[in-house]
Amino acid sequence: MTTLLYTHPRCLEHDAGFGHPECPARLTAILNALKTASFVTLEWREAPEASLEQLTRIHSLKHVERIFARVPRHGHYAIDGDTIISPQSGEAALRAAGAVCAAVDAVLKSEANNAFCAIRPPGHHAEPHQAMGFCLFNNAAIGAAHARVVHGLERIAVIDFDVHHGNGTQAAFETEQGYLYISTHQAYIYPGTGRREERGIGNIVNVPLSAGAGSTELRQAWIQDIEPALHAFQPQLILISAGFDAHYLDPLAGLSFCEEDYEWLTKGILAVAKQYCQGRVVSMLEGGYNLQALAASVAAHVQVLIDAPPAA
Repeated sequence: MTTLLYTHPRCLEHDAGFGHPECPARLTAILNALKTASFVTLEWREAPEASLEQLTRIHSLKHVERIFARVPRHGHYAIDGDTIISPQSGEAALRAAGAVCAAVDAVLKSEANNAFCAIRPPGHHAEPHQAMGFCLFNNAAIGAAHARVVHGLERIAVIDFDVHHGNGTQAAFETEQGYLYISTHQAYIYPGTGRREERGIGNIVNVPLSAGAGSTELRQAWIQDIEPALHAFQPQLILISAGFDAHYLDPLAGLSFCEEDYEWLTKGILAVAKQYCQGRVVSMLEGGYNLQALAASVAAHVQVLIDAPPAA
């Protein structure tokens, strides 16, 4: 078995306008990095479109219809000051959510050890009834719901190491048994959520980090908060909201992670996955806005996925 890479050309055609940080060049940089000889064993698969049934396990029908009603024929439409869509954004969002569901299917059917979804638009800020923060549909939450409904899983964890708190994933999970959401993020920045005392029904673990936090603080978070929560939960599947904007070169925030930190964290997640869920992990792109740092960080993350030994 191998590592799967799900993506689709339509994800390159989602355009938020000139100068917007969530730009097609992000995905181009990642795909170029993953086309090099180091990643020859990756199995590339085309992301399908998510179905309405898959979307509405998390989002209201009204929300889904509102998104597609606003997709412009030409130019751009601003859902809010940050979340801009273009003519191909609707299909791109369907491919992004569909990639995660397809990856969940493949990993749970033992077609691969794990998978990475190189997709955009990102998803973790999208709440059940609202698009925001560059996000239209919540890819991680949709994938988790798919695993529960279609495959009958009872314990699904989402680990989110984007520099911004995934308010949308928390909103989708905070009253739902069977989901665990763990987030490390910079405190006191967008979207303003993610305080430690936000616990849901005991299934939300927020680890806000102070500006400038880096390797030391990440490792402390893993030892004190993340790993114990995972051991207590014993997930049957782990999804990763893999944002790389906590990198020290990223322009949108102020944490100080580096490629080696993402490598280290990914190894820790895979070790827990091997212990509890036969190594079953599906990772998906969220943020990351310095192109060089993003490509290098994704490469480090995916290399660990590739190198993971098959679960016994």
